[in-house]
Amino acid sequence: MDDLRRIDLNLLLTLHALLTEKHVTRAAMRLHKSQPAVSHSLAQLREHFNDPLLVRKQGKLEVTARGNALLQPLSEALGSLNTLLGTPQFDPLQAQRRFRLSLSDYAARLVLPDLMRYVRKHAPGFDFAISQASRDAMLVQLADGELDLALGIFPDLAQDIQVETLFEEDFICLADKAVSPEKGGLSLEEWLTRPHVMLALRPDANDEIERALAAKGLKRRIAVALPHWSAAVELLPGTDLVLTIARRAVGPLRSFKNLRQFAPPRQLQLPKMAYQQAWHTRKHNDPALTWLRLAVMNSCKQSAGEQ
Repeated sequence: MDDLRRIDLNLLLTLHALLTEKHVTRAAMRLHKSQPAVSHSLAQLREHFNDPLLVRKQGKLEVTARGNALLQPLSEALGSLNTLLGTPQFDPLQAQRRFRLSLSDYAARLVLPDLMRYVRKHAPGFDFAISQASRDAMLVQLADGELDLALGIFPDLAQDIQVETLFEEDFICLADKAVSPEKGGLSLEEWLTRPHVMLALRPDANDEIERALAAKGLKRRIAVALPHWSAAVELLPGTDLVLTIARRAVGPLRSFKNLRQFAPPRQLQLPKMAYQQAWHTRKHNDPALTWLRLAVMNSCKQSAGEQ
């Protein structure tokens, strides 16, 4: 108990925020403090623990071995204190919070409109910063504390990442009516000989379609690789291009009268995809993020009903 008398317990909250966020400005935002105040607290913590705790490498702050050793017991201790003190029930109408989300323009079109309408009504103090990244980058950013929530397909989960399935998605093909059959779609041979549009943040991405092809020793010609879901459909009219895409990404085809929708070749056996939201275990019991995850789930159910 003597050690507790020698440290301000508020410094432990600052330490937890710094070790979690690995960023002084973000820690300050999380604590609702100024950056100079958090920097001053960090200096006190370094003196108390006789360790730098966070060191700058290649422009980013990294946690020292001593800091890593402190994080888990500190999280557990603060959680126990929070339970002991009986924190007030979370009230979204009064809460002030800025969330960092990562999602594609596919998810932005599908999820954000209903989510924002709900949030503006029920949690008007919530703000959002939206970014876009590959699934691997999103997992790294969740682990580093740079993201609160990521939406995507996560077949290979990193340690301490939790996911919840929002909906299942399957693939459809789109092509100009002039170069696609009225019934039956394309055979596998015809599909493989056609030039394709691939949706990916990187042109060398190994997505579900590429893995299904590789499993059969097949390869398609990628004529255009781009990261913009919303623009991909616009490339098809008047060309021989084929786009294989998540069904919900297309939306109503009424504005694309020259396009035809058809199923991918059966021989490909393209799997259904579980579209998920992912977060780090350290934030699992965060009441504001828990509320937001439920709001995201409800928004997905709402959008599904409109399909």
